Amino acid sequence: MSSSLRYSLDGEIRDGRHHMQVRVYYEDTDFSGIVYHANYLRFMERGRTNHLRLMGAEQQALFEQPATEDTGFAFVVRSMHLDFLKPARMDDVLDVVTWPIAVKGASIMLAQEVRRSEDVLVKAEVRVAFISGGRAQPIPKSIRTLMKADLIS
Repeated sequence: MSSSLRYSLDGEIRDGRHHMQVRVYYEDTDFSGIVYHANYLRFMERGRTNHLRLMGAEQQALFEQPATEDTGFAFVVRSMHLDFLKPARMDDVLDVVTWPIAVKGASIMLAQEVRRSEDVLVKAEVRVAFISGGRAQPIPKSIRTLMKADLIS
């Protein structure tokens, strides 16, 4: 896969924030033609995953670490607060924006917005925990350092 194609699929990091575009398809909408509320969760999950990928922390690679560890690691959503402000419709091109707001021992608090141009449609605060063997574990220093660098940007 060419790096430019991967770059466009994964989005980009600008000014410490990850930006990823998503087009709204028919399957994303409800009977009234607006994006079904649960689909914003899917868009934001992709944004968080691609943010980690561009920072060099791919979740699949973390999860498959058992070659060197007893069990794999993963990030899981611990809590989420959402505000739905405006609707999106079929064929809209949305910008899913993700950035860290706090990095602690075993969790990261992220802010996310789903925007259409300058309009903020959905705002979210998401706490993700780093787990192994079903239990929270300290976030590896390399990832913590990357996320804290983003906080400074």
